[in-house]
Amino acid sequence: FGLSGVGLYAVTVQETYAHPFDQVYYTRCTDILNWFKCTRHRISYKTAYRRGVRTMYRRRSQCCPGYFESGDLCVPLCTEECVHGRCVSPDTCQCEPGWGGLDCSSGCESDFWGPHCSNRCQCQNGARCNPITGACVCTDGYQGWRCEEPCEPGHYGKACQLTCQCLNGATCHHETGECICASGYSGAFCGERCPSGSHGQQCDQNCPCQNGGVCHHVLGDCSCPAGWMGSVCAQPCHAGKYGINCSKDCSCRNGGLCDHISGQCQCTAGYSGRRCQEECPVGFYGPQCSLQCDCYNGAKCYHINGACLCDTGFKGHDCQERFCPPGLYGLICDKYCPCNASNTVSCHPLTGECTCTAGWAGLYCNETCPPGYHGDGCQMPCSCSNGASCHRVTGACVCPPGYMVRVCVCPPGYMVRVCVCPPGYMVRVCVCPPGWQGMDCAMPCSEGTWGLGCNQSCVCANGAACNPVDGTCTCSPGWRGEHCLLPCPGGTYGLECREQCDCIHANGCEPVSGFCRCLAGWTGFHCDSVCPQGFWGPNCTVSCSCQNGGTCSPEDGTCVCAPGYRGTSCKRICSPGFYGPRCSQSCPQCVHSSGPCHHVTGLCECLSGFYGSLCNQVCSSGRYGKDCSQTCMCTNNGTCNPIDGSCQCFPGWIGEDCSQAFFLLSTCIHLISSSLITYINIYNRIPIWLDTVSLLPLPELYCITGCCPSGFYGRDCSEVCRCQNGAVCDYVTGQCACRTGFIGTNCEQKCPPGTFGYGCQQLCECLNNATCDYVTGTCYCSQGYKGIRCDQAALMMEGLNPYTKMGPARGGSERQSAGAVMGVIFLLLIIMALLSLFVWYRQRQGDKGQHLPPSVAYTPALSVWMALSLSRKVFKDCFTLKTPFREPV
Repeated sequence: FGLSGVGLYAVTVQETYAHPFDQVYYTRCTDILNWFKCTRHRISYKTAYRRGVRTMYRRRSQCCPGYFESGDLCVPLCTEECVHGRCVSPDTCQCEPGWGGLDCSSGCESDFWGPHCSNRCQCQNGARCNPITGACVCTDGYQGWRCEEPCEPGHYGKACQLTCQCLNGATCHHETGECICASGYSGAFCGERCPSGSHGQQCDQNCPCQNGGVCHHVLGDCSCPAGWMGSVCAQPCHAGKYGINCSKDCSCRNGGLCDHISGQCQCTAGYSGRRCQEECPVGFYGPQCSLQCDCYNGAKCYHINGACLCDTGFKGHDCQERFCPPGLYGLICDKYCPCNASNTVSCHPLTGECTCTAGWAGLYCNETCPPGYHGDGCQMPCSCSNGASCHRVTGACVCPPGYMVRVCVCPPGYMVRVCVCPPGYMVRVCVCPPGWQGMDCAMPCSEGTWGLGCNQSCVCANGAACNPVDGTCTCSPGWRGEHCLLPCPGGTYGLECREQCDCIHANGCEPVSGFCRCLAGWTGFHCDSVCPQGFWGPNCTVSCSCQNGGTCSPEDGTCVCAPGYRGTSCKRICSPGFYGPRCSQSCPQCVHSSGPCHHVTGLCECLSGFYGSLCNQVCSSGRYGKDCSQTCMCTNNGTCNPIDGSCQCFPGWIGEDCSQAFFLLSTCIHLISSSLITYINIYNRIPIWLDTVSLLPLPELYCITGCCPSGFYGRDCSEVCRCQNGAVCDYVTGQCACRTGFIGTNCEQKCPPGTFGYGCQQLCECLNNATCDYVTGTCYCSQGYKGIRCDQAALMMEGLNPYTKMGPARGGSERQSAGAVMGVIFLLLIIMALLSLFVWYRQRQGDKGQHLPPSVAYTPALSVWMALSLSRKVFKDCFTLKTPFREPV
């Protein structure tokens, strides 16, 4: 508004004044007749009322040049009509988004958008910009606010809405959808694995694996069969190791060698058993304990090389030679053997004990076998029945009268021996062929034995069956070799290793059952299924540890993080300034945001009052807050703050929503109306408010001078200020205006270390651990430094030599003491003078007070006859008092 002209008007008011009168009073005196009481007179004053006329001033307002009056408002005038916009100031149009020019009639060029086409498009990769909103229209294969990002993996085409059909981890071109196969796969959709013997990108590399090793179709790494190791499976397991990946420890003892494939122990001479832990049985020695000892006369055979350990009295290679000549024994061979020479095998050369021939017994071998026994030492019982006796040497039955000996019918081609029978009898006894035993050779050798007389031990391993005739091994399923020590070769299993393994992603199969040994990351009967989500490793038995939606590799368990996360377990979010898959995308340049873009979506998180892809656009008129989601409540053309929604009112209006009329006064006013009392402080430009104008066609106002006393604020000055440290309290709101060096709601806090000044907004510049004054910022240096910023080293020479510094120090101290005493005396004299002057002034003021009239005040009680009716127009016009109120005389 432009102001012109001054309006004068008279106001009738009721005012008080001091009315003099004669006041009679009594004093004590020496008048005995009046009982020592004398009459006195003095002029006193009392408050009286009278009617007065006060001249008031007000300014009349009119619209400034370039504005015209519309109703009660001044509206700007634009010479040219704003085609796509509105007139906001004289000849100034505010264009709608997408239009520009002086009259908002020109459309934006291709690279510009927004109001007045003032914003430059940020689109990339050939995208076009919407002239109104600035939104980018992306070409095929791109996305994002500025079309700066290619489609996410697995999508392509227009708006990245088409889903890729590629398999086995292949990626597709974000524009055309063409599949780019991962290593180890081929085909239009990358659904075919590399053929056997090849691997790598486009399956163009040959596998180098040896000894039945299987080549990984992606990496080309060799998965070696049992017993082999190395990058190409060319090295057998080291000594003491065997099995898959040479991961098992051999358990062979006594120097036994472990087969690097099966782990079967190959025992050294003299030992046997699964782990070569047993010495050869008595009577056997050598490799696999297959050699029979050739020792006599009770000599023991060494289990390794078969050497005979002769008993005392014998010697020779096989212990057949006696120390003593035949017929003698004793330590010096001086005694004669007492044995019956015809029935004796030998006489022990040391003890003289007789070793009888078959059929004889007794101490001197002169006794026949007792009935029912025969053979060497008469130890074997007879097997004759029906009371028959047996031959003491051969054990052949001598049948009693009426009985005959059963003839052993031998198979054709087997020999018989003639029995020694009594006169008239003959018995044929069978000599069984290898592998058979019994009286009639009808029983095969017992398990674990074979050969003639079933006296050979089987050496078949791993549950193989032993042929009782020749000792050959019939291997159980999964084993092969002469002694069934070797497992089936890779790719075979079962009986005689004749079955072929039917495995795909496996390191062969079990040689016995044929079950596939799946590679890491695969499962299923044929190892043809990838591990289910959340599992990895051999047979998919290991659980994934990936977090925040990350997936793990089925082979080695490495985490593939979801967009916006990183780390070995996907626990951490992207570093500030990055987002998306593998945190490889750079954030846009967010302007008014709470920080860098969101780590997953890459979107800017706008502060309250801003919106747009870069948070660089202020909320449109009538909206405010987060995401511009709140509706402004301002009325009477008030302007809404886009951040917090607070209203900046048009002149003439106040209140949270600018719905109340107001006046601006030039002094502290106590305003009283029929329904409202308040206090203001005009020096802080705080407006007072009235009831809504439309509800007060003829309001009545009564004014008296005066503000809230210090320390109080609010309606009727009833609220107590809580400001500290000398802060000033606002008369209306009670808000504290802190002094320099203090902050806080009640100004209760000193500036934090490192800051000073008004609002603690200045930073200290002190160095070298100096402290800073929170009010002035003055640096207090630590010991050893000086200067305004404490950045200079101080010379610490005083006190180094007490003999050279004693005189000057003493003199300076005396001078300082004398100056201090004089200063104190002078200060005391000044204080005494001021006190005397203050006492004199108070006494003089007291004398004056007895003759002065009381101060004049306006009283609300007389408001009825002092009221002045104001028209509705007065309330609608803005006015200010030209001069402050003056007290009437």
